[in-house]
Amino acid sequence: MEIKKVSIIGLGALGILFGHHLSRKMPKADLRIIADRDRITKYKNEHVYCNGERCDFTYLTPDERCEPADLLIFTVKYNGLKDAIQAVKNHIGDQTIILSALNGISSEAVIGQAYGHEKILYCVAQGMDAVKVGNQLTYDHMGMLCFGEQEPGFISENVNSVAAFFEKMAVPYEVDTNMVKRQWGKFMLNVGVNQTVAVFQSNYGEIQREGEAREMMIAAMREVITLSERAGIHLTEADLAYWLRVLATLSPDGKPSMAQDVEARRPSEVELFSGTVLKMADKYGISTPINKELYHRINLIESI
Repeated sequence: MEIKKVSIIGLGALGILFGHHLSRKMPKADLRIIADRDRITKYKNEHVYCNGERCDFTYLTPDERCEPADLLIFTVKYNGLKDAIQAVKNHIGDQTIILSALNGISSEAVIGQAYGHEKILYCVAQGMDAVKVGNQLTYDHMGMLCFGEQEPGFISENVNSVAAFFEKMAVPYEVDTNMVKRQWGKFMLNVGVNQTVAVFQSNYGEIQREGEAREMMIAAMREVITLSERAGIHLTEADLAYWLRVLATLSPDGKPSMAQDVEARRPSEVELFSGTVLKMADKYGISTPINKELYHRINLIESI
């Protein structure tokens, strides 16, 4: 199948980044941003900017009828996923392929329950250092989308269709035939990076150099490695080293989404990171003191 119609829900950092990129290469009507009426009014009045360029998007409310999307991309925060699943119903057709660029290791299962697991490709967004302040997004590194089927070692027609589309659109991507392990690796990175930078109220530079913050980050990541062994995923120190190399490529002045949320006094995804770690640790009878401390400190910051 050739992908022509694309819909995106969630105009945060990733939605703006990839939406703006696609908007410069696709017919305007073929790229649709799904948002409620109030948000659309705000976007049209205040505009949305990506690295100083004004984004030119076609907006559709959830109740507007339209041709189904060939590719539907979720870029909302996890706490907005339930509403987003309802909002995209008019964009789902028999052939729609769905990518979820959400953090964590559970969004694909949740979306698949609503629209069919056969439509879902597992996806990880990595390597971007985007910072969103108000209606302005800036980034040095676009990063890439890694995707593939849940089943290891299998490259499907849907995977090939998305790869061909991204190739045509010059979207950086990588097809991975072990996406469950890739997702766990990104989860491990998020657990360490997002939470540590938020607690230290700093930036990537703080955890790229030796010191207390980097030590806490790596300790939190190693707790995920321990959990992954019990979950049958088997992350290793080699995986830790790979994700630290990804971290090293990011702009030192950039910061992850959780740190941006804490600064802006928005609800963070702490439940998705250390909250998930603590639940799994309880299930497996494992001690995760670093994530317990991060969970406490982030909740404390948010309560002030």
